[in-house]
Amino acid sequence: MIVLDLKGRTSITDTMIIATGKSQRQVGAMADHVEKALKQAGQKVTIEGMPQCDWVLVDGGDIIVHLFRPEVRAFYNLEKMWGALEAKADAPTASAVRAKAIEQG
Repeated sequence: MIVLDLKGRTSITDTMIIATGKSQRQVGAMADHVEKALKQAGQKVTIEGMPQCDWVLVDGGDIIVHLFRPEVRAFYNLEKMWGALEAKADAPTASAVRAKAIEQG
């Protein structure tokens, strides 16, 4: 899982999370868990890609979560597009800590 702090880099979100599930079933279960956690945190949630569960986008406004099967994640390579290597080198931000808390439920 990669957490990207995008504050000041885009107007679409503050935090982007990119994660991988081993199968369509696992990606779907992860999406359900993220949706539940975001709703419990008071976020309005929109989900796309659930029927196929190859790539599921969970839009929680301030946080966008991309959930992929491994080969789909490798194909789209969002980490490279958003400069994930730079984000990994930085210390965790408040958004990253909040995203981690959502991941852990």
